[in-house]
Amino acid sequence: MNFEQDPIEHIKYMLENKSTAKQTTFKNILSAYSTLLAESKNVVDVLSQKAHPADHDVTLGFTVMHEHEFQVKLAGDLVIFVLGTNIVTFEDNHPIMQDEYIKEKEVNRYFGQIMIYDFMSDSLKYNRTNDPGYLLARILINHENRFFIEGEKQLKVYEKISDEPISEKVLTDLARLCLVMAIENDLVASPYQQVKSITLSQKLDHAPELSGAKKIGFRMSYEQKTEA
Repeated sequence: MNFEQDPIEHIKYMLENKSTAKQTTFKNILSAYSTLLAESKNVVDVLSQKAHPADHDVTLGFTVMHEHEFQVKLAGDLVIFVLGTNIVTFEDNHPIMQDEYIKEKEVNRYFGQIMIYDFMSDSLKYNRTNDPGYLLARILINHENRFFIEGEKQLKVYEKISDEPISEKVLTDLARLCLVMAIENDLVASPYQQVKSITLSQKLDHAPELSGAKKIGFRMSYEQKTEA
């Protein structure tokens, strides 16, 4: 807005364009979240019938925590799906902002997001609040249901803005892929020198440094560049 514009007209324009696009975007991301929820529950139901681990402590589970979060337990992994309730955009230097589609109209740059995290199920069971979770994927969808996904190398095919609206098949495939990624990623012990001494505070708090074990996957490109 510049000083010559009528503030009322400017607000009217923003309500009819930007705000309307954001509301449509949220409805789109909510629909996608519902599809992920249904497919994740279906996977657990199917596995509960088909999988018969010799050890009965190898368990599966599906839990809706609230309307914006659900969890899938796969033995020692807990995959958490979180629906972001705010519509976001990105700084101009983000690669997605260079796409011609994004530049066509300002409203194309606003996205709803769903984050999919992998935690160790023991982290929640024993309330180890310092244990890290790892982002498997972040799904971003706009007012036209165009989408892109940030995540590991298995998801690189989706790193650019799509030409078509997101489909139910993409979402169901993504739900399954993220569950596979979580259960395939193992805990790796830290070198002995890193864990040979601990503080009493770490011992009392059951901090993750006590064992030093951590997952090694799900490293984003910016993390790799930092270490280079």
